[in-house]
Amino acid sequence: MWSFRLDLLPFFCYTKTMENQGEIRSSSAENNEALQARCLQLEQQVQELMIRLQWYEAQFRLHQHQRFLPSSEKTQEPLPLFDEAEKEAPSPRKEPPTETENITYTRKKTPGQRELLMEDLPVERIDYTLPEKDRVCPQCQGTLHPMSTSVRKELIVIPAQVKVREHVQHSYACRYCQQHALNTPIVAAPLPVPVISGSYVSPSLLASIMCRKYEEALPLYRQEHQFQHQGLEISRQTMARWMIEGSQRWLALLYERMQEILRMMDILHADETELQVLREEGRSAARKSYMWHYASGACELPIALYEYQTTRAHKHPDAFLKGFKGYLHTDGYAAYHPLASITVVGCWAHARRKFTDALKSLPSESTAPSSAHTLTEEGLAYCNRLFAIEQELKDLSPEERYLARKKALQPVMEAFHAWLMKTRKQALPKAPLGRAVAYCLSQWPYLERVLLDGRLELSNNRAERGIKPFVIGRKNWLFSNTPRGAQASAIIYSMVETAKRNGLIPFHYLSYLFEQLPQLQGNDPALLEAFLPWSKTLPENCYCKAKS
Repeated sequence: MWSFRLDLLPFFCYTKTMENQGEIRSSSAENNEALQARCLQLEQQVQELMIRLQWYEAQFRLHQHQRFLPSSEKTQEPLPLFDEAEKEAPSPRKEPPTETENITYTRKKTPGQRELLMEDLPVERIDYTLPEKDRVCPQCQGTLHPMSTSVRKELIVIPAQVKVREHVQHSYACRYCQQHALNTPIVAAPLPVPVISGSYVSPSLLASIMCRKYEEALPLYRQEHQFQHQGLEISRQTMARWMIEGSQRWLALLYERMQEILRMMDILHADETELQVLREEGRSAARKSYMWHYASGACELPIALYEYQTTRAHKHPDAFLKGFKGYLHTDGYAAYHPLASITVVGCWAHARRKFTDALKSLPSESTAPSSAHTLTEEGLAYCNRLFAIEQELKDLSPEERYLARKKALQPVMEAFHAWLMKTRKQALPKAPLGRAVAYCLSQWPYLERVLLDGRLELSNNRAERGIKPFVIGRKNWLFSNTPRGAQASAIIYSMVETAKRNGLIPFHYLSYLFEQLPQLQGNDPALLEAFLPWSKTLPENCYCKAKS
């Protein structure tokens, strides 16, 4: 049997206790390190989640502002960055208020505005006279004589009317040859060539359908209903076929000529927007296609051309602008930057829009850090200053504007660039302000190129305005059915918008084209010069008579 010595029991208990305390110390140290690492990990996750939450909140506020508030980019009170001289100048002495009595406020009215409106309109006069039997004085029963007249004018609208035009061709023969000769010559009166062979569409009807869709954004199914109200059954499929054939047969000739002229210019603007085409070969109906827009500069012939393409790739502007070697105004889209022999000029309106969006996305100043508001307002103030200076130089010649920009615009740009480099270290990269700063710095080589030529513009708004009619129309007719229809839309939009920029009435201009182009003999390009929108030989009724 084992014997246990009681005198050694305290020693064993002490040894066991010391071993347990050592294990506890080592395990507690390991637990502390694990807890500290876990805390650091959770703190990092919380910081990342807070940054992400702030970004989502900023996007939500920006979306709410875009949805419910005005979309204007005008700012309220500009930050006083450039008014040192105004601060140092003594304030003007205020005049004492003057006492006035019986003050009345009247609406301003331009003298003769109504007469100017009705000046060139045909007049239908209706006279209201008393019959002879009623021209008796009610007091003395004497005869009344004409004393004066008063005139009330009103505008009368005559709804559109549709009529049938019959082209009757008379043929003539020789009676002598009919009786004595073997062959009888027949001479027919010349007949104008129709715009579409075998169709009852006229130049005016085709021009009306095109203008109502591409100028007034009226879809074909609504036009179909309007024709039904007039007693005409013209299906939307028939109208679409007419427009495709008319544009590709006749308008494409002028479109190609204007594209050649566009490539020879020095300054262009470009932009693109989405387009949905349902029946593209090898592509689903949900995939997005694109409508590209190219416009001439302010000092060039007014031209606006559109081109349908399936993608947004770099190869499309490269092919369309082949041979162009001038300045190209664009937004920040990178597909324009590698274009060969082309100098890309950035858009300051897009740079300013980044700061306005950042300002809209910030919470109220009571809940947000004041530094975020101050920095965003400072960046916006720099952009606004550039546009204010450009507004002052708008009436100068290109040579004078080039020199004036060097003195007034360049110093502000340099100060803005220094501010961007400084602010980049303070703003969070994924915050709206950080994104605005990063955008400006990435686009800076293109933004500062506006100083290279006095004919260049500070923004790409010319192309933005050119793409807007297409966007408005897209909200109504939504999509193109086939690629041929999308190509026809690009050609018709080009003719309509170019006509408007040259002061023409699109309906009368297109009617004239569809009447005259089918009558041309041969394919001589020189014959087309007389039909371009800026030609001096166009009939008088093609020009808009709007008064200033």
